[in-house]
Amino acid sequence: MTFILVLDLLAMSSASTELFSNVRPRLMAIGYRMLSSVQEAEDLVQDAWLRWHEEAKSSQTQVLNAEAWLVTVTTRMAIDRLRAAKLRRTTYAGAWFPEPLLEQAPTTPEQAYETANDVSIAFLLLLDCLSPEARAAFLLREVFDAEYEEVARAIGRSKASARQIVHRAKQRLENARESMGMKALPMPAAAQLELLRRLVQAISSGNLEGIKRLLAEESQMMGDFGDVRPSFARPLFGAQRIAQLYYAMHLRHGNAMRLELATLNGEWSLLRYLEGALDSVQAFEFTDVQIFRVRIQRNPEKLAALKEKLLLA
Repeated sequence: MTFILVLDLLAMSSASTELFSNVRPRLMAIGYRMLSSVQEAEDLVQDAWLRWHEEAKSSQTQVLNAEAWLVTVTTRMAIDRLRAAKLRRTTYAGAWFPEPLLEQAPTTPEQAYETANDVSIAFLLLLDCLSPEARAAFLLREVFDAEYEEVARAIGRSKASARQIVHRAKQRLENARESMGMKALPMPAAAQLELLRRLVQAISSGNLEGIKRLLAEESQMMGDFGDVRPSFARPLFGAQRIAQLYYAMHLRHGNAMRLELATLNGEWSLLRYLEGALDSVQAFEFTDVQIFRVRIQRNPEKLAALKEKLLLA
């Protein structure tokens, strides 16, 4: 191999690596919204990188639209992996919730609203009503603003078929949103923060009635516990029962429990620490004035990546 050819290959490798690095955040965003897992999204993007690296080495000509190529490869792999994941979840013990995502906080209320709309725990669970292919098509078009040509290429369909899949996905999501009782216009982030601050204060001081006043009468609480013994085996319903559980947490753990608020998945969440270690994450849905639904993530495998990032923050 001549010296000039070696230099050409090195230059190609450097250019392809830089290009991939620029596209990587978009690929990670697609992967997480498809798979609801930070670790699985990172593995997906790593495999996309390996394919891109092989393509850059073997191809005699450069890919005309590298970003479109990478998005297509990542999306198709994500569809396959989501199909396999859905099969595994049929044997999952108890409720299954997405892995919490810690990202840089939005800088404006508009950005916060957009982020919460497309990456909140509630929205990711809503997407589960779609087939993997429909989920990919909807996300590419409605969240990532891809043209229908790009959507069609990514899912291996015609442009007309892709348009129809997105249309049907939007209808199905709207029906599912209504059946789940999700509000189209959620409580503003500032109001959520104030309400959760009051919840933390009420729990920490053992104010049972104060906790209850913050919960809607028809409120719900459920948890993803993985292999950890659940605090409650079935979902809890009603403000009284949920308030009593929060009160019992205070009585049981006392000063060994620390509660902190953090922005996860674009929304305010509650972190619970026991003896200084992150034990669980709680995500919320709200009515106009109260907490309506609480989802607790306590699966250690799904908290591992978050623990690492919080230590580095």
